[in-house]
Amino acid sequence: MTKKSAASRPYQPFLFRVLHGLTGLFLVAAILTAYWTYDTYDGRWGRIPLPAYPSIEGIHGTFGLWTLLIFPVFVVYAFHRGQRRLIQPDSWSKLAQVGTPIWWYTLNRIGNTVALLALTFALFSGKMMDETWLPQGELTHFWYYAHLVSWVVMVSAIALHLLVNAKVGGMPLLLSVLTWQFREEDSPSLWLTHLSQWWAEVQQRGFINQARSMAMMPTLELTVLGTIIAAWVISLIKEM
Repeated sequence: MTKKSAASRPYQPFLFRVLHGLTGLFLVAAILTAYWTYDTYDGRWGRIPLPAYPSIEGIHGTFGLWTLLIFPVFVVYAFHRGQRRLIQPDSWSKLAQVGTPIWWYTLNRIGNTVALLALTFALFSGKMMDETWLPQGELTHFWYYAHLVSWVVMVSAIALHLLVNAKVGGMPLLLSVLTWQFREEDSPSLWLTHLSQWWAEVQQRGFINQARSMAMMPTLELTVLGTIIAAWVISLIKEM
């Protein structure tokens, strides 16, 4: 491959690829086991002949937990280093330019944002559930229905994300998140240095300034992170 063709390929920051890859891996596993859980314990809206596996709910919960652990880090990255990939203040006005390149880019940003919100709600509603509901046949709880809806929205958002990215950048863009190659300035060996510099800046600003900085965070980011924190807090309170 020539240097020109290599340089023309889309490049994704390596940290983004790692966080996106881990989140996506755990999420897909959670989606698949979520359907298997539904198929085993419910199936009121159709099912496929999967073997009944009572332990699948616990496996689904494990993948959901791993997603919940990595997701906050991905959220912070997405709303800072990856902000250009998310909805912008002028996104709704640009949607009027149907069929133009900016329309597709705007649709992609909205789809990315919807996926983050859908995953946030899926994780929150999952933490609100009780692991004994489904084995005991309790299928009418509000949070169970909410969790089902959240996964339907999540799958739709992922489909939109893939389709629009394929339209915007084609196969090269889709494959760009799978490569392990990275540029020198993007090396993982520099991550600890960047983290140390960030922590030093936090300490220099002090607690009051840091609190003010958090108060100035975009509403959407605060909502997502606040929901994740609330999920943990409410879950812990339920177990006390």
